[in-house]
Amino acid sequence: MRQAPARDSDSDHQGQTDRVVDWLLDGLEWQASVFHVGQYCGRWRASTAGRARASFHLILDGRCWLHRPGLASVALTPRDGVFLMRDVPHFLSPYSDPAIDCAPRAMQPLSSAAALGETGLACGFFSFDGPFRALVTDAFPDCLLLRADDRTNASAATLFDLMRSEAHRTGSEPSALMDRLAGLLFFYGLRHVSHGEAQARGLWALLRRPGFAPLVSQLLQAPEQAWTVDEMAARVHLSRAAFFRQFAEACGQSPLQFLLLLRMQLAARLLAQGESIAQVAQAVGYESYAAFSRAFKRVIGAQPGAWQRARMNGHNSETLGH
Repeated sequence: MRQAPARDSDSDHQGQTDRVVDWLLDGLEWQASVFHVGQYCGRWRASTAGRARASFHLILDGRCWLHRPGLASVALTPRDGVFLMRDVPHFLSPYSDPAIDCAPRAMQPLSSAAALGETGLACGFFSFDGPFRALVTDAFPDCLLLRADDRTNASAATLFDLMRSEAHRTGSEPSALMDRLAGLLFFYGLRHVSHGEAQARGLWALLRRPGFAPLVSQLLQAPEQAWTVDEMAARVHLSRAAFFRQFAEACGQSPLQFLLLLRMQLAARLLAQGESIAQVAQAVGYESYAAFSRAFKRVIGAQPGAWQRARMNGHNSETLGH
């Protein structure tokens, strides 16, 4: 009987952690772009390295290996995804031994079923932005693997199947739908790693410490409150010095800097929904329009009015386009 509250508390903490993680990931504005899709055969080699961009390789059919200098080669099978969060040396080939001589080859249209030695791939690049971009991406490994045999990723299998069907429809020319599907797969990968206890680091590791996820949840619910470091430290039952140190070590940001990012992310969402600048400023704790404008420009990179107009005009253009 006495253990039930503890289990409930653990479950509640995990639920709060998951909600905060999803909110932070949802705040990332990402864009994926498939630059080629099709099939390789023979002694082929493929890589997106050297472009100074984050990239991905999605296995639509067949098998291959991922090779990175100084690391063990990784076997890849259908519905596996490789997301390289940073531009790192790597290449894919049909062999487990990276020393086997392979060369770049022209990609052929995807066949209905890959024969032995054939591999169907969708490769491209992605980018992301938003106030939490640096904090979120720094918490992830250079190479993020989305595995087909991981039960927590079962829903992602449908996205791979849709990409494969789209590739058969469009041939070797990527489509806007494939870009959207690749972006959704990227989100699955981010969420999977951020929720994985074994891989948690940085901001994710901080949120798993007792009291920190509930604190961030409270900041989200009441961003207009005049939060101080002392008050935040009291919420997680730490001294001011210990709280500040743990926060800065995990995030590379002070608690008040993190609060500023959170407030500006919330402000950006409200502005995108058409709220007035005065209402948004008040909603995130600013009584002065000028102070809010300075903070918003420092974090987002544009004045709130200009940013809102650009977003609203972009939304209208998309609506007219459909």
